[in-house]
Amino acid sequence: MNILLQPPLAFLVYILVAVVIYLFGRILAGPGHPSKAKSSLYSSGEEAPISTAVPGYQPFFLVAIFFAMLHLGVLMLGTGTPSPILVIYVGGLMLALLALILG
Repeated sequence: MNILLQPPLAFLVYILVAVVIYLFGRILAGPGHPSKAKSSLYSSGEEAPISTAVPGYQPFFLVAIFFAMLHLGVLMLGTGTPSPILVIYVGGLMLALLALILG
């Protein structure tokens, strides 16, 4: 019975179960009828916007760098020992985050 718990055999069993469920679902669904409505984008009953919402990844990278600096700064503060240099570190961290926010 332990042979069924081996990862390669369990993977093959799960793949077989997934294929059976997929094929059973295709039988239940019946034949499809292509139409323009099925191939168009759906956005809560409104037409989809033609332009992109955010042109590029720059806003994402700014937010990612902000949170990376914030989390790593708090991690450094939490694992460090209290010392006078800590005030300089916190001030530098605050200035860096402020500069990142203001752009």
